[in-house]
Amino acid sequence: MIKSLHISNYALISELDIDFAPGFNIITGETGAGKSIILGALSLLLGGRADLKAVRDAGRKSVIEAVFDIQGVPVVPDILRENELDGADAADCILRRELLPGGRSRAFVNDTPVTLNILRDIAVRLVDIHSQHQNLLLADADYQLSVVDNLADNSALKEKYAEAFHNYRKALKKYTDTRDMLRRNRDDAEFIAFQFEQLDRMRLQPGEHKALEAERELLTNVSSIKETLSEALDPISNRRDNAVVQMSEAVEALEKLAETLGDPADDDVDVRALSERLESARIEVQDIAETLVDYDLSIGADPDRLDEVEERLSKLYSLELKHHVDDSDDLIKLRDKLAEQLEALEDSDGVLAALEREAKKAKKAAYTLAVELSERRAASAAAFGAVLRNRAMPLGMPNLRCEIQLTKGKLAPNGYDQIQFLFAFNKNQTLVPVGQTASGGEISRLMLTIKSIVAERMQLPSIIFDEVDTGVSGDVANRMAEMMDNISRHIQVITITHLPGVAAMGERHFKVYKEDDEQATRTRIRSLSNAERTAELALMISGDPHNPAALANAAALLAKRKANNENN
Repeated sequence: MIKSLHISNYALISELDIDFAPGFNIITGETGAGKSIILGALSLLLGGRADLKAVRDAGRKSVIEAVFDIQGVPVVPDILRENELDGADAADCILRRELLPGGRSRAFVNDTPVTLNILRDIAVRLVDIHSQHQNLLLADADYQLSVVDNLADNSALKEKYAEAFHNYRKALKKYTDTRDMLRRNRDDAEFIAFQFEQLDRMRLQPGEHKALEAERELLTNVSSIKETLSEALDPISNRRDNAVVQMSEAVEALEKLAETLGDPADDDVDVRALSERLESARIEVQDIAETLVDYDLSIGADPDRLDEVEERLSKLYSLELKHHVDDSDDLIKLRDKLAEQLEALEDSDGVLAALEREAKKAKKAAYTLAVELSERRAASAAAFGAVLRNRAMPLGMPNLRCEIQLTKGKLAPNGYDQIQFLFAFNKNQTLVPVGQTASGGEISRLMLTIKSIVAERMQLPSIIFDEVDTGVSGDVANRMAEMMDNISRHIQVITITHLPGVAAMGERHFKVYKEDDEQATRTRIRSLSNAERTAELALMISGDPHNPAALANAAALLAKRKANNENN
């Protein structure tokens, strides 16, 4: 349930804090006082679109934060763990939305930044805001199906079916894609074979393109390379007094010096060690010279080989251009792909038959689950239709008839059922879809009835009704109030209302009002005491909070609520 709500710098709200109670909460106030502003702010936590015009002071951020009790809501801790968020084992969960200067918006869960999708995914499992525009959902087939599934407790079965349907669609797509590919390939079989043979004859090697270009560069510049090698070898080994000879002479001289000096004292230079180091350097220089000589001998002007390389590269360039690829490695990949296509063509009938069997097997698995889903829906729909009729009739619809029609269609993500809620509100009236016959008030009462039935099974901890009683009065209004009160025995209910009979049924009563100061008009809210509540109800009844008759009427309404609670 919602434990508390904080709103700051939003529309007419400078700073506002509400502590809600379990059970039935009532919010009242004059038209324009700001009740819809509070609801709009709360809808931002459900991922609603941020209207930056609603930010009161454009230079400061606007904050909407709610604390939810998540005990008994197993899905939310799972989402927290899945997204590595804190609080999975805590009793409360804090959701926050911030509208920042400059137009940006941020979302937080337990003070950790999250995406708007994660915030919405958690919030929709904690609270349902039922406003007037949501009445249109009653004519929506997906919503109708979700109601029946909820009552049939089909969530686990729907997940199994959804996985099976996905597997079927995947297998079917693989079959159709392969079939279409084979059809295209059959038409182009000769051309595919020609392309493959052309590439296969080339005997392509990995990295060949770059290797040939490097060899061509070498063969083209043999004279320059040899000249440069000679320049490097001359001082090292080619000249009579080259570095290797001179280093050998230096080593001999140091060896003689070492024999003359004998073993060195601690502070003397170790000439023998220097001689050994110099000998090592001479060997390294000589090895470098020999390597350069070998390299020099290995290369030579070879016009025939250069022609071969140029011809091979020319063929590679031509094929790469023809097939729109970058190098020989890409040509190898293309060759292998063409080989696979030719192999598939050779056994196309067998390949297609195997894929068709897999698709049919997957379809059968999905269809079996769809049948089970449909049977459960049919049983639930029949019972739900009767309950809906019985509960809705006392709400000013004595002639209501209801039928939930399920017809079989194609396999779809939700099964094969096509659903329609059919209603008749008058005697001798034909059953028709709800959108074609019901008035706004009738649809509103039907939606309240549906919510009351679903609330007994749903895990959703809170529901908010925004003036669901608009357009009704008298006994019907009282019955709607009793229905909301009954819902509040299962989950938290917050109701915004203008009717005193509804307002009197709540366990906690909040009043929204506007207050002026020297700078601006601000929206405020406060929890009413018993005396304040009586005065507020009198105001709603007569327009005068001090009217004796209205006060007596208000007291009677509150006494009736107390008696109902004691009886229940």
